[in-house]
Amino acid sequence: MDSLDVKLWTLAAKGQIVPDRSLLKTPEQIQAIKKSADLNTAVLDHVAAHIQAGMSTADIDRLVYDYTTGHGGIPAPLGYEGFPKSVCTSVNDVICHGIPDENEILQEGDIINVDVSTILDGYYSDASRMFTIGKISERARKLVQVTRECVDLGLKAAKPWGHLGDIAWAINSHARKNGYSVVEEIGGHGIGLEFHEDPFVSYVTPKGSEMVLVPGMMFTIEPMINEGSPDFFIDEDNGWTVYTEDGGLSAQVEYMVLVTETGIDVLTR
Repeated sequence: MDSLDVKLWTLAAKGQIVPDRSLLKTPEQIQAIKKSADLNTAVLDHVAAHIQAGMSTADIDRLVYDYTTGHGGIPAPLGYEGFPKSVCTSVNDVICHGIPDENEILQEGDIINVDVSTILDGYYSDASRMFTIGKISERARKLVQVTRECVDLGLKAAKPWGHLGDIAWAINSHARKNGYSVVEEIGGHGIGLEFHEDPFVSYVTPKGSEMVLVPGMMFTIEPMINEGSPDFFIDEDNGWTVYTEDGGLSAQVEYMVLVTETGIDVLTR
C-alpha cells in the first residue's frame, strides 16, 4: 500500500467519502485529456466569433460539428443515448439539453448557453459558456453575471483535500444571496476517460460534505442558476430539453477542472 492508499484508507476509516483509485487520472491520461480540452475550448472560441442575432441554433450545431471534425475530434453529444445533435443550445428559460433547431432563431435580448463536449483520441472534455445576443435586459444581465461569479467562487473554494461540498456551499450561498436558486437534481460529473464518470457534483450540499478532493480527480463545475424556482420539467416530445417550471430565465457556466497537489487546474472554460 503506497502513501496515497494509506491516506485514502485513513480518511475512509474516519467516515470521509474518498474516490476510487480508478477515478484518479495518471500523468499520461492527463496530458491526453488536456489535448481534448484544448480543442473543446477552441470550438467554443469559434462559436463566440460567429454567434449573433438572426442565426438559428442549428447554425451553431453546424459550427460545432464542422470545427470539431475538421480538427480530428468527435462531438461527444452526437448520438449519446440518442441525442440527435453535436451541441446543446439552451435559450432563455431552457436550463440545459436544448436541441439545436433550424426554426429556433436567436433574437436580440436572448441569453443562450452553448454546451460543447469533445472526444479526441478517445479522451473527453466538456465546457459551456453563456452568450448574450445584442442588448439584453437588466434582469438577464444580472443573472448571467451572478452565474459567472458563482463558478469563480466555486473554483476559489476548491482545494486539494477539501470537499466537493465546499464548492457547492460557495455557489449556492452566492446564488441565494442574489435572490436566485440552484437546480438540485442536475449537476456536474467526473470526466476524461468517459463522457460522464463519478462523482456526481451537487451545488446544494453543505460545506465539508461529499467526496474529498484528491489530486488526480477531474470533474466539471457547472451550476444551473434560475432566477425563480429551481423546479423544472422535461420536454415530453424530445425527452431531453429541460425548462424552468415557472418560465423564468436560467443560466449556466461550465468549467472542467483537475485537482492537483497544489490547487485546481482549469482545463476548459
